[in-house]
Amino acid sequence: MNLLFEESGTFIAGVILSQQGEAYQVELASGKRNKVKAKDVLLQFASPDPVTLMEKGRAIAEEIDIDFLWEVAGADEFGFAELGAEYFGHAPLPEEATGLLICLHGAPFYFYKKGRGRYKAAPEESLKAALAGIEKKKQQAVVQAQYVEELKAGKLPETFTPIVLQLLFKPDKNGIEYKALDAACKELQTTPQRLMLATGGIASAKQLHVEKFLLEFFPKGSGFAQVVVPSIPTLPLAEVRAFSIDDVTTTEIDDALSVTVLSDKEIKFGIHIAAPGLGIRPGDALDAIARARMSTVYMPGEKITMLPDELVNSFTLDAGQARPALSLYATVNTDDWSVISTESKAEMVLIAANLRLNDLDDIVTEEALASDLGDYPHKSDIAVLWQWALVLEKARMVKREGFGLRPEQTNRVDFNFYVDNDVVSIVRRRRGAPLDKIVAELMIFANSTWGKLMADNGVPGIYRAQGGGTGGWATKMQVRMVTHAAPHQGLGVDQYAWSTSPLRRYTDLVNQWQILACLEHGVMAPLAAPFKPKNADLFSIVSAFDAAYSGYADFQSTMERYWCLRWLEQHNAHQVDAVVLKEEILRLVDIPLVIRLPAMPSLARGSQVKLDILRWDEVDLSVEARILGISTEAHNSEELPEEVADNQEDATIQTAVDTPPEQSADAGAGD
Repeated sequence: MNLLFEESGTFIAGVILSQQGEAYQVELASGKRNKVKAKDVLLQFASPDPVTLMEKGRAIAEEIDIDFLWEVAGADEFGFAELGAEYFGHAPLPEEATGLLICLHGAPFYFYKKGRGRYKAAPEESLKAALAGIEKKKQQAVVQAQYVEELKAGKLPETFTPIVLQLLFKPDKNGIEYKALDAACKELQTTPQRLMLATGGIASAKQLHVEKFLLEFFPKGSGFAQVVVPSIPTLPLAEVRAFSIDDVTTTEIDDALSVTVLSDKEIKFGIHIAAPGLGIRPGDALDAIARARMSTVYMPGEKITMLPDELVNSFTLDAGQARPALSLYATVNTDDWSVISTESKAEMVLIAANLRLNDLDDIVTEEALASDLGDYPHKSDIAVLWQWALVLEKARMVKREGFGLRPEQTNRVDFNFYVDNDVVSIVRRRRGAPLDKIVAELMIFANSTWGKLMADNGVPGIYRAQGGGTGGWATKMQVRMVTHAAPHQGLGVDQYAWSTSPLRRYTDLVNQWQILACLEHGVMAPLAAPFKPKNADLFSIVSAFDAAYSGYADFQSTMERYWCLRWLEQHNAHQVDAVVLKEEILRLVDIPLVIRLPAMPSLARGSQVKLDILRWDEVDLSVEARILGISTEAHNSEELPEEVADNQEDATIQTAVDTPPEQSADAGAGD
């Protein structure tokens, strides 16, 4: 005797060897023996043999008219043997019963399984919907196959055009477009990004990097809705003629300086910061825009501003305009350059000139300042600013060393990027040049002074702090953002509150509101300031700013690396000089491209080598190189940024596009 049973959704036939109570010992065609419970048995039969039964059953299942079978089944639940009698017109033979079972089991849209060998016909509406779905899937499979062929032929299917970015970065993996893209990539042994570049879905590797960033941080677009520019408040006009010092590409001019000679021994230095905080109010529509972005985004040749152009144009410190400013005046004794007093006020400041580093760097040198050489705007002002800046720097270095740190490097090399019509220029520029140092030192002075002002008035602010943490040295010296005054040991100041770039950093705008409250309300400032002590909203701003600023910095580094590779392409640069940063990490001498070279010989930091650049990839930003030779002369190790060496390929490269001078100073301290 033989039997047919179901096991894990599969029908199996075998020969009964023995029976013990409610269980059978069954031998399968393979020779394997199974123990089968009586409840799992669907059919017992004498003939044909199990193998023949299954063969004939499958053949009969293929011949059954499924639609007719569904009509015969009716609306009630049934057993397969009952339906077999109706369908075949007689009690079904073993092979007919088996074929019917296989057919019922293989048509779940037509028949719902209700138990062992028991089924129920699907309702008509449900069946129609299921069949429509099956037909749709068949049609989608045809379309998907067509998409695959088009992609393999180097053609982008028309329906892919509006969803290219979604397919690359946030795909619906159940969609036929993604499935087609995935299938084509597997057949071509490539990646979705490279295939989109090959088919024209993405125009360039640059667009690929930019669009990925925009989709993550600006999913609704980087443009601005129409805004109403607030009226500029009526303020007294300062009796100074201020000037700014920035890179030629800077448009958000946040800071300017002035010099007023009071007597033979006293000079009043003015630090004038654009004051959008007088027009933007916490909680208004413009604040919402700034808070959503947190900072201007920089990349070589381009930027995404924190504030709309109309607003920037109303508050930026453009030459020939009197603009609202938050001014810090320091009266200094020129005998020892000590600060006699400071005063802060909101006022209108006439901007006499916008000086550009690109025009003056080669003229305003330490040698020229020492010898009073050259002719340039505000020459006498710059000369006395330089003297005070040196004193400020020296005082910071003394305090920095008091914190147990080594003197700050002042002759490191930065690299400025300029992009014109997709052609990049990368210019070496030594950090600590006189104009750089003047602006950096005075901005540090302002940020420290205003940080103390807030702390003295019991008003919270957003501070940058370094040192004093717990854990290892790296953790202790990590720069962090806090809402109370704390030392920034790297800069050598007791407190440091970013306050001098309110047009391009939200933290500075927040601090400007707090500072203005201190000036207006004095001892009542803690009650009148927009952000009160222990304000939870202030903590959330710090957290959101940290996340956004970190993401923006990563993107800037990505784009700088991309443009370094474009520079290699433009110059057909294959044999280049590089300097060892640490172990397997090198940086090119002419551009800030950092390369990891596994298994390179052990060389001292600062060693110079000749590299053969074998290939580079603008999509994954990788570089393959080999060492051709080792120079006997070591590179000037003082030019090597230690933080680059300590962070492997994460080079802290600065872009000349509107990089705030005080950011340079903070970065130089290990930020």
